[in-house]
Amino acid sequence: MSPKQLLERWIAAFNRADAAEISALYHRDAVNHQVAEDPIEGWAAIHADFERLFAQAEMTCIPVNLFQDGEWAILEWRDPNGLRGCGFFQVQEGLIRFQRGYWDKLSFLRLQGLPIA
Repeated sequence: MSPKQLLERWIAAFNRADAAEISALYHRDAVNHQVAEDPIEGWAAIHADFERLFAQAEMTCIPVNLFQDGEWAILEWRDPNGLRGCGFFQVQEGLIRFQRGYWDKLSFLRLQGLPIA
């Protein structure tokens, strides 16, 4: 499976809020660094984080652009509320090894009605 195909599966799992399926796409030693947060290291921590996120917020990823360059997949996205962002996914051995995401945390918290801390 190419990095772009893997990311298409990631988007589908994300939009179903399926923490088990989405985390199955990550390498056991993966790092997920959303720049508005501290990096999350390791499969178990990434899985737990998706469970927490899907429980607290209703999220939808609408792809705007999806590119592949070698072992990298690049996603520009939006959601139905107007939030926009982008993500970079390094895929090795058929799994996500590193992810970095850029989005506006303050807007996300306000749109979801979550506390601003």
